[in-house]
Amino acid sequence: MNFTLDFKAGMGDSMENLEKQLICPICLEIFTKPVVILPCQHNLCRKCANDVYQASNSFWQNRSSTTVSTVGRFRCPSCRHEVILDRHGVYGLQRNLLVENIIDIYKSETNRPLLPKTEQQQLMCDQHEEEKINIYCLTCETPTCSMCKVFGAHKDCDVAPLTVIYKRQKTELSDAIAVLVAGNDRIQALISQMEDICRTVKENGRRQMQNISDKFDELFAIIEERKRELIETVGREQDRKLGHVRSLMRRHGDHLEMSIKLVETAIQSMEEPQMAVFLQRLHHSVLDRITDTAKASNIEQTEAGFESMDHFIINTENAADMLRGIDFQTAEDGEDSSDEAPEDLTNSPGQSGESGRL
Repeated sequence: MNFTLDFKAGMGDSMENLEKQLICPICLEIFTKPVVILPCQHNLCRKCANDVYQASNSFWQNRSSTTVSTVGRFRCPSCRHEVILDRHGVYGLQRNLLVENIIDIYKSETNRPLLPKTEQQQLMCDQHEEEKINIYCLTCETPTCSMCKVFGAHKDCDVAPLTVIYKRQKTELSDAIAVLVAGNDRIQALISQMEDICRTVKENGRRQMQNISDKFDELFAIIEERKRELIETVGREQDRKLGHVRSLMRRHGDHLEMSIKLVETAIQSMEEPQMAVFLQRLHHSVLDRITDTAKASNIEQTEAGFESMDHFIINTENAADMLRGIDFQTAEDGEDSSDEAPEDLTNSPGQSGESGRL
């Protein structure tokens, strides 16, 4: 006997757990057939799915021209996964026959109306303990019983059947949920759009920074090439002057060496004791060579200021000012450049006309 009671209690708990799995997240009631399954594997009543779809589809149809007008979308209320529908709308979603069969089995096993437990457990009136709450006071906006309407605190109030108000407010809540879901879709769409804008801004910024870097690299290359050419020019002039001076130094050195040797020879001649030999040598060799050397002592010299290199000074102030003035083009600059381009091509073939700006 106890086993039978425990089994029935266990079955009751299992059915309650099963009922929780069969609750639609939109209407908060057990699924109403037909039941559709979303791509994210969550289920909805097709009517509830259509309500959400209709509430959010107007936003998607008013988006940019790149969106196809026959395509609708909404987000799953359980996981926020985006569901994209074709021209058939929610009627293009696959029916979940397994869930529908489970609902049929559940109905046959429980043999009770498929209403939430709050509806099955009738509340009793606090003032009239044996009376069930079955009406709704519109004036006080609270559920009450029939005795309160006839004899109690709500006898002068306007009332309506509890089921009517229940269905009305459930419909209002369902509509509000659909509007909220649609609003969430719009916010999510705006966030996605802003994320796309952020990615585009980053890409455009990276591209422009790379473009500026390339332009300045071109300027650096031009400056380096011009620096090399000017340095080579100075170097060639330096080598020419050094070569000339060194040539003169060699000639002066040769003349000096010859003069020293001649002086030594003359000193040796001065030491000759015999007058006849002295006169003969002086006349025929030493004296002639001294005379010739003296005549040749007036050799070439460098002119005044030969060592100066001041004529290679360059003025970079104008170029530096131009480099400091490099800035971004405005729309007017772009139009002026496009207007002047044909004239530049006519006057200077082969030039791009952009040497003065980035």
